[in-house]
Amino acid sequence: MDFGESLKMAAKTLTANKLRSSLTMLGMIIGNASVIAMIGIGQGAQRLASEQFESLGPNVLFVSPGGNQARQRTNNIPRTLVWDDAKAISEQVPSAAGVSAQKNASFPVVYGSRNSTSLIVGATPEFLTVRSFDVEKGRFISEIDLKRNQRVVTLGADLANRFFGDKNPIGEEIRIRNVSFKIVGVLQAKGSFLGSNQDDAAYIPLTTMSSTLTGRSPYGLDLSFISISAKDEASIPAAEFQITNLLRRRHKIVTDDDFTVQTQKDILQIVGTITSGLTAMLAAIAAVSLLVGGIGIMNIMLVSVTERTSEIGLRKAIGASGNDILMQFMIEAVILSAAGGFIGTVVGVGGVVLVAAFTPLQAIVAPAAIILAVGVSGSIGLGFGVIPARQAAKLDPIVALRSA
Repeated sequence: MDFGESLKMAAKTLTANKLRSSLTMLGMIIGNASVIAMIGIGQGAQRLASEQFESLGPNVLFVSPGGNQARQRTNNIPRTLVWDDAKAISEQVPSAAGVSAQKNASFPVVYGSRNSTSLIVGATPEFLTVRSFDVEKGRFISEIDLKRNQRVVTLGADLANRFFGDKNPIGEEIRIRNVSFKIVGVLQAKGSFLGSNQDDAAYIPLTTMSSTLTGRSPYGLDLSFISISAKDEASIPAAEFQITNLLRRRHKIVTDDDFTVQTQKDILQIVGTITSGLTAMLAAIAAVSLLVGGIGIMNIMLVSVTERTSEIGLRKAIGASGNDILMQFMIEAVILSAAGGFIGTVVGVGGVVLVAAFTPLQAIVAPAAIILAVGVSGSIGLGFGVIPARQAAKLDPIVALRSA
């Protein structure tokens, strides 16, 4: 019997038991859909993280207090980075185009009967250009505000909308930790960054933050971090080297640094490693269902061999060879796995499209994931179909007819 006849007979046998064939394919469908969806979502998460880092500003470096070892030993971040360090970087690092000092804290914000616990950012005027923020209404923090410790505030877009809606908030007053601040501006929407909403924040002068809300460290006006924009992408390595040397001299460091300098690329590589690991883990978990689907195919094929013993004996008695029987059962296993793989691919691609449409994750359909999932499912179906097919091919026709 040629391949075409074997294919027709296998298709006829499978369609004669539609429900059983559909349930057998279910494991392959779920496995393929899960693998494609998990890889697509993982790659979407990597792309989202990359775009969020790019939105921080062009060629930005970040200096944070505490070295890597200090951060691993304790949850309390040292208060070793101060405003004078930021001023020194601005004056003595030639590769730096702009330097922004920043101190973050979370405090209650109240306007009338409305209240919110939001991020309060003590900032300098350079924050706008270094971090690529834009003002929608009014103005941002000025040098005069810093010098005079003015109690003025610029609101993020979401915080302004929550408190004032369509009303113009300029000139209104809010209370931050029971201290009144006059609103002088509203920033344009910036979006979230690594799960933190940058628009749900209030920006006040760094000096006011220190004198009114948080206090100082023994070393001076301490900072949460310093943002530095390099002159261009090629200047980033030089800026990182110069900043490190400058701060080591200023802090009189001879062993481990009490600060950390990171570039966008450094942080993105860390995030990429984490998301890649999570994607691989989720894909591996999803791939288990492919294995379960293969076992299901083998189980049903073994049952089919038992049910069709008389058919196998009759075909062998009229001249069918063991290879003919082997081919037919192998074709049936491959059809089940291939059909399950195809349907699973459609479901997985549909899931990725829905995730991209209704969530911030820019999930993408990865051709490599489709090829991998379909190839693995086909191989599993073929592999698990071998044992039942060989069992059917080895049946003795006389014994098969007698047992029937």
